[in-house]
Amino acid sequence: MIGILVLTHGELGQQFINTARLIGLNSEDSLIALSIDPGDSPDSLRNQIADSIKKVGQGNGVLILTDLFGGTPTNLSLAFLQEGSVEVVTGLNLPMIIKAVNSRNEQDLTGLAKLVADAGKENIYLAGEFLRRRMK
Repeated sequence: MIGILVLTHGELGQQFINTARLIGLNSEDSLIALSIDPGDSPDSLRNQIADSIKKVGQGNGVLILTDLFGGTPTNLSLAFLQEGSVEVVTGLNLPMIIKAVNSRNEQDLTGLAKLVADAGKENIYLAGEFLRRRMK
């Protein structure tokens, strides 16, 4: 099973997991959220991330989901990128978490990262435009 670390500003990651649980996750094993506290030193934050990766890792890789490209969670996670072992996908939304958790036993790490990134993009709509097209 691929481990999943949700790494975000504030408590956003835990709230995403809580909400995804309501919608339907097939397993919460090897899934944790880590909140970045801007008051912590970069060394402390890197140690927390390393410890979290170890906690969720089961030998099949770890997918790190972050909230904002260019933000501290993403920037810190990039130091852990390792082909086939750790991958990072940014721009977190709820469909990404659900897809990651529910598809991680059917994919390798690279495939899961791509699937999750695609799920995030495919679930963004401009509602008014979407409805106007459907009414035509």
